[in-house]
Amino acid sequence: MSTIEASADVDVPIRMAYNQWTQFESFPRFMDGVRRIDQPRSTMTHWVTRLGPMTHEFDAEIVEQRPDERVSWRSLGRPSHSGTVTFLELGENRVRVTLRIDFSPRGFVERAGDVLGIVHRRVHNDLKCFKEYIEGQGRETGEWRGAISDSHVRPDSGQKHPQVPNWPTG
Repeated sequence: MSTIEASADVDVPIRMAYNQWTQFESFPRFMDGVRRIDQPRSTMTHWVTRLGPMTHEFDAEIVEQRPDERVSWRSLGRPSHSGTVTFLELGENRVRVTLRIDFSPRGFVERAGDVLGIVHRRVHNDLKCFKEYIEGQGRETGEWRGAISDSHVRPDSGQKHPQVPNWPTG
């Protein structure tokens, strides 16, 4: 198991950075190697990625999501990985975004990419590109303010996400 951790200080309000991060379909705009992300359910994403000549498709489950604080996920099946992105307010218009990924490289290409630091550099570059993307946009492209705990969804009381079922009340 390998661990990568990277941070970027982003010059936008914490709410804007967090809201943009919840727009998974936008990741290909700032993440090298991410070709497509679909979100069929609030707690499930389907990824298509590329590392060198290898294309991978996998599902990832969002296991925890707290607005303006964190998003945590784990892959289902291979490639095996999990991660957390946290948001720390540094000021009114500044936030530290920290991304931690734990993964198990498989196959020659992934192991070589890990040993050579390619995956590590990609994660650092992806955060740098996220910073440039959201600062350049000047606004988030969408938002989802619900919460997820143990893969169970609780929508924000002020809005409903179109894919979120009603949260049980008792």
